[in-house]
Amino acid sequence: MIWAKEEKLSRDEIEQIQLERLKKQVEYAYNRVKPYREKMDKLSVKPSDINSLEDLKYLPFVVKSDFRENYPFGMFAVDRKELKRLHASSGTTGKPTVVGYTQNDMDMWTETVSRIAAMGGATKDDTAQICFGYGMFTGALGLHYGLENIGADIIPSSAGNTEKQVMFMRDFGTTVLVATPSYALHIAEVIQEQGMNPARDFSLKYGILGGESLSDKMRYELNEIWEGKVLFTQNYGMSELNGPGVSGECDKLQGMHICEDHFLAEVINPETEEVLKPGEEGELVITCLTKETLPLIRYRTGDLTSLHYEPCSCGRTTVRMEALKGRSDDMLLIRGVNVFPSQIEEVLLSIDEVGSNYEIIVERIRHMDKMTVVVELTEYDLLSSYSYIEELEKQIRSRIKGITGVDSKVKIAAPRTLKRFEGKAKRVIDLRKS
Repeated sequence: MIWAKEEKLSRDEIEQIQLERLKKQVEYAYNRVKPYREKMDKLSVKPSDINSLEDLKYLPFVVKSDFRENYPFGMFAVDRKELKRLHASSGTTGKPTVVGYTQNDMDMWTETVSRIAAMGGATKDDTAQICFGYGMFTGALGLHYGLENIGADIIPSSAGNTEKQVMFMRDFGTTVLVATPSYALHIAEVIQEQGMNPARDFSLKYGILGGESLSDKMRYELNEIWEGKVLFTQNYGMSELNGPGVSGECDKLQGMHICEDHFLAEVINPETEEVLKPGEEGELVITCLTKETLPLIRYRTGDLTSLHYEPCSCGRTTVRMEALKGRSDDMLLIRGVNVFPSQIEEVLLSIDEVGSNYEIIVERIRHMDKMTVVVELTEYDLLSSYSYIEELEKQIRSRIKGITGVDSKVKIAAPRTLKRFEGKAKRVIDLRKS
């Protein structure tokens, strides 16, 4: 189902809307947000200089540190009395990123999430179980309001207590599951451990997954467990940009459609800041075209992806972003070599015998950086041969060195022994920081 007419506009119509909204938003941010005005003045750029979408490249970037330097409300464009809601990111270091919403922001957020939920298959006839943690995190309430707006009934089960989640899914007839990909897999494992068959004993039809990237390997495992009877899609967003609702996959699974009348996307080279061409991989930059509280312009997300403008066979004409390839700021520097966790994940995804859960442990021993990659086997039977395990470890080690240039230690773990996460999975443990 296509929720909004804006999802089917021609490229010219989309760009006309974007230009009109961009010009208004730049002037709005310049007049109301002191840190942004200072950035523009430093570059000698005025709102009147923006006369085409190409002029976007002359505007300064906004980065996460701007929020922390202006904590808590210095990036807001409205008075506190105009706010209807406050959220904050769950950052592990420093002060959280604080975001706010006027009533118009709330309405826009609900609208964009409704589009993403409809892309993922949800309708007014569905029962949606939301397994994100309710609270300052934007994911749970964002999906809650969007799905409710579609007409679905909501089970706000929050995160944790997986056995009870399974009970609700079975007894309430859940048809839509909202969770992180890793937690969706964990729920499926618990169902199997209880002696039930996910595909035959449950009513699930759609998995609307977010909070972390859904890898091909994880999607394959989910499809295997649910015997292909459930459509699993992923969506993208972050607190600074509203929360969920920036983009999402349709049933064609050819990338995540961006709500372009609300979010203007660019991809840049993270080092040179040069704007890249369609299809080229780099850092995603988003300009918020309709937000009142946080009119972010050229916000560097840190997420690595590429953009594709060809219309989708689903009927939508909006640009699609590929599944995230990692983050520009999650790079590990190991013995002078730049290593991205996504490179290691690429190796692991290509090996049938290992599952989608893994850990990368980095430590410093006698002033030397050491990296250990711990992976789970898919079947217990594979543990029976020590020589086989030894050979598999060598194979994985060789492939990781081939793609990263760094020699690592590889440890094979039994199935389902690595830690499971109810929220975003933590794959990298950098002990050098402690």
